[in-house]
Amino acid sequence: MSTICQICGKGASSGSRIIRHGLCKKKGGIGLHTTAVTKRTFKPNLQKLRVKQPVGGVKTMTVCTSCIKAGKVAKA
Repeated sequence: MSTICQICGKGASSGSRIIRHGLCKKKGGIGLHTTAVTKRTFKPNLQKLRVKQPVGGVKTMTVCTSCIKAGKVAKA
């Protein structure tokens, strides 16, 4: 299964997973401290969907749920 939406081109993006330890100052501690930062990926919610083509036919496409909700594709 592809990792890119065939309608809008939305794909995976990267970011960070930040781990903090310690008691926050509001609760009487000395504050939160960052102890680890690791890379991670944010993947789109892709679904395999049978889509009606404007020419007249049905094709299976990989589409993100935001395109389905926006009505950019017509289900077969």
